[in-house]
Amino acid sequence: MTGFARLAAAALLAIAASGIARADDALKARIGVLRLSSSAPVFIAQDKGYFREAGLDIELKFFDAAQPIAVATTSGDVDFGVTAFTAGLYNLAGKGTLKVIGGMSREKAGYPLIGYFASNNAYAAGLKTPKDLAGKRIAVTQVGSSFHYSLGLLADKYGFKLADIKVLPLQSLSNAAAALKGETVDAALLPVSTARTLMDSDGAKLLGWVGDETPWQLGAAFASPKALTNNALVTKLLGALVRADREYHDVILASVKDGKAGINDKTKPLLEIIAKYTNLPVEQVVGNCAYIDPDGKLDVKNVANQISWLQEQGFVDKGFGVDAIIAKEYVKAD
Repeated sequence: MTGFARLAAAALLAIAASGIARADDALKARIGVLRLSSSAPVFIAQDKGYFREAGLDIELKFFDAAQPIAVATTSGDVDFGVTAFTAGLYNLAGKGTLKVIGGMSREKAGYPLIGYFASNNAYAAGLKTPKDLAGKRIAVTQVGSSFHYSLGLLADKYGFKLADIKVLPLQSLSNAAAALKGETVDAALLPVSTARTLMDSDGAKLLGWVGDETPWQLGAAFASPKALTNNALVTKLLGALVRADREYHDVILASVKDGKAGINDKTKPLLEIIAKYTNLPVEQVVGNCAYIDPDGKLDVKNVANQISWLQEQGFVDKGFGVDAIIAKEYVKAD
């Protein structure tokens, strides 16, 4: 081997060793998420290597409802969660077992996310619009979930009592969808990605969208107390997420028209990533692109309203407010 060849080989070995060292030095973390488009920036950051480029080794752990993600964060099963606000999440945060570090999905007019869906029998019997839900049997995932809160907002808007609705907590999105299809409930609140197959097979009827009726801050990123002790970890994670937030907003959301994202050379690569992680074809993903602030901001005032409402209903413990559950050093307030 010539001197030059030996130097080249040594250089290659050094580069390889450096790469191994960088991989070994990466901060490891687990993120709990749902297979929903509302977590799109997480999927983009993972698939396009934004987490890796930030010096993170991220493992995604998937759940079938929001509340278990909050529980998993508290127990240390995951380090971060990205999902919808729930009463259970607020109760845990109020005890200091997790804190909100940034905003994620929002219910916003023009961006279909969670819908009100009627069973075929109930629709035929006169359940035609969201305001007709008073007095009906309605499936949600859990008591105090984002779906339950959305029902409360709807009741306030149209002047009927939440107590007039028979809310049936079925513990998972798949259970709620099955109950709707099986006609054991009159209606259900479901993400459009879950309900799409029902709509396509004429298994349920769409009554309207939560974002059009009652916009609100639906989801957030939150961290366990252990994760919060590592400032570098949280900062790197948020930096990668905001990078993905901005790309998702400027490419996907900028193309949304009449509730659907366009499919073109710019949007298709991102849509394919979302499709990969949500187990949906691109043609369905385009119709459920949740709104997400491009800077990862959190509507803190709305979160405060959520806590107050849930406390009034008895779903959340009293004695704390929004300031107790957010990590002010990280949250960018809107």
